[in-house]
Amino acid sequence: MNFLSLDFETSSRQRGSVCAIGLVNVVNDEIVEEKYSLVRPKDPYFDPMCESVHGISWEDVKDSPTFEELWPELVDYFQDNLVIAHNASFDISVLRHVLDQYRLPYPTMEYNCTVSIAKKTWPEFYNYKLNTIAHQLDLTFDHHHALEDARVAANILLKASEIHNAFEKEQLLEKLNISNGLLSPEGYITPGMNKKNQQAAKRKLSKRG
Repeated sequence: MNFLSLDFETSSRQRGSVCAIGLVNVVNDEIVEEKYSLVRPKDPYFDPMCESVHGISWEDVKDSPTFEELWPELVDYFQDNLVIAHNASFDISVLRHVLDQYRLPYPTMEYNCTVSIAKKTWPEFYNYKLNTIAHQLDLTFDHHHALEDARVAANILLKASEIHNAFEKEQLLEKLNISNGLLSPEGYITPGMNKKNQQAAKRKLSKRG
């Protein structure tokens, strides 16, 4: 299976306030590349609550590239790929907001959430927080570091595909009875939609294109 695992950290509760990004690129079920960068948000304000979670401050990022400057070297990882994240509704929302902020077009990509995948794979777990799943799967990591979180999410999907003996995207979706979401320049469709509604939404998006 080929996919990209994504994690963002933000400087505030504003979804476009990206201050760090972690990417883990998986090709044929193997992690082949990892990328991490601090990112300078437009607004230098760092919410103390956010800063206490990830430990990143304005001083850390003030000389880092903006997302607009970084995006040209990242976009090809997203385009025509499957992108996964833990609590993907947050990370995909951050991606949309920061792209909108800089008036950059959305890539065309499918996406899914490792929370949903974990719930279907390990129903016995007492919760599905990233650190809980990592502990259950004997994965050690530095929580709230964008690259480390992205790496754990990648390993959740890889372990789930082993358990279900489903090493192709379509096989895994069928076994878990879930659907991928879609992001494209025409709009987006969430993974939570049922298949009938997804098909109708995809037809609308294709007409917009």
